[in-house]
Amino acid sequence: MATSPRSLDWPLDAPPQIHSSCDLVHTLIKLQRAAQLITSTLDLDALLDRAVNDLASAIGCVEVSVWLRDDNSSDIVLRGVRGCTLHQKGARLKIGREGMVGHTAAAGRTRYAPDVRLDPVYIACEPDVRSEVDIPLIANGEVIGVFSVSHTDIDAFSEDQRQVLEALAGHVAVAVENACLFQKERQARERMARETEDARTIQRALFGKAIPLVPGFAFETAWCPAGALAGDWFDFIDLGNQRYGIVLADVSGKGMPAALLMSATRALLRSIAPLHSSPSETLAHLNQTLTDDFPAGKFVTMLYGVLDTTSREFTLASAGHPRPLLVNHECSFLEMDSGLPLGLGASAYPEHTVKLLRGTQLLLYTDGITEAMNSDYEEYGPARLIQHFLQANACVDGLIEEIRDFGSASSITDDATAVLIRSR
Repeated sequence: MATSPRSLDWPLDAPPQIHSSCDLVHTLIKLQRAAQLITSTLDLDALLDRAVNDLASAIGCVEVSVWLRDDNSSDIVLRGVRGCTLHQKGARLKIGREGMVGHTAAAGRTRYAPDVRLDPVYIACEPDVRSEVDIPLIANGEVIGVFSVSHTDIDAFSEDQRQVLEALAGHVAVAVENACLFQKERQARERMARETEDARTIQRALFGKAIPLVPGFAFETAWCPAGALAGDWFDFIDLGNQRYGIVLADVSGKGMPAALLMSATRALLRSIAPLHSSPSETLAHLNQTLTDDFPAGKFVTMLYGVLDTTSREFTLASAGHPRPLLVNHECSFLEMDSGLPLGLGASAYPEHTVKLLRGTQLLLYTDGITEAMNSDYEEYGPARLIQHFLQANACVDGLIEEIRDFGSASSITDDATAVLIRSR
C-alpha cells in the first residue's frame, strides 16, 4: 500500500530542494529514533519489518524495501517491504543481472535513478514510481544486501537526502549483521541442545538396561551426572559359566567430549573382556588400545572385576581408581595396588581377590562422591563414606541423597556414580 509523501515530514514536495532547515532537522530526528529502534532489535524478521515500516513512515516514500544476499546462491532476496503490491517477501533477483537492486548488490555502490523510466535495468513495480535510490548494505567490507527507497516524484532525492539515506543504511547494515550473528548463534545453541538431549537419551538408555539377576547376589546402582552428559559409567558383562564382568569408570573431562570417550571405552571393553580370563589382562589390552587412540591428556580411571558366583570370589584390578569399600561387620577400604589410568602409557594392573561371603557388601564408587564439596570447601571424604555404610539401612540411593544434602545442587561439579554388590 503506497503512502502519500505529502502527508509526512520528508521535504520532497519540490525536489531536489529542501524546504527549510526546520523540516530537515525534524526528519533527521525521526530517522535517528527509527535507527535506534532498528539497531536495538536482534530478531532478524522483526528488525526488517521495523526497518521498512518505521523508515517509510519517517520519510514518506512510496516503497521501502530491504533485500539480503542469499549465501547459498547468486540471488538477493526480498526480506522486508512496505508499500509494494507486486513483490512479496521471498522474491528473488539475480545479483548483477536483474533490476537496480541486483546491479547495486554487484557494484557495491549507491545507484540513483532520477527517472526510473530512463534506467535500462529498472524493473517496474508500482505504476506511479518515478525515482528510486538503491544503497548497498555493507558489513565487514562485504555487501550483505540492498536498501531500496522509491518515490512518485521525478528526481525526488537530493544529494543531501541521499547522504542521509546512506548513513541510515549503514545503521541498518550493522543491525542486520548483528541480528544474523545472533540468529546463527541461537540456531547453533538450539542445535547443540538437541544433540545434547539426544546424547543424554542414549546415555540413559545404556544405563537403563536391566541389571542381571545373579543367584546369591544383588546389585544396586546410582548414576548422578553433574551436567547434561556424564563421563562416569558402569556396566555388567555376562562372561558365561556364572562369571560376570563388573566395571565402574570415570573419563577425564566433562560434557560431550567425555561422553564420546566414555561410549568408545565402553564399546572397546565389551569387545575385549570376553577374550581374557583375568581383569589384569583385560585392562592391559584396553590400556594399549586407548593409549594409541586417545587424544593427548585424556584418560580413564577404572575398576574392572570378574565375579565368579560359584566360588563367590571377586577378582578385580584398578587403573588409578578409588579403592572399593568392603562392608562387613565393619567398613574398610581394600588394600590393593593400582596401575596407571588408561590411556596415559604402558602399565601393569595388579589383581586383588576378595571373598564375598553372605552378608558382605562391596561398594565401587567414583571420586565425585568422596570429593563432593560443601559451601565451606570441605570434602565429603572417606570417613563420611564409611559412616554412611555403618548404618543398617545404607544404600547407594541414600548415599547420593546424602551427597546432595552435604553440598548443594549448584556445588556438584563432578559426576557421582556407585555400584553396590550385595552377597546374600
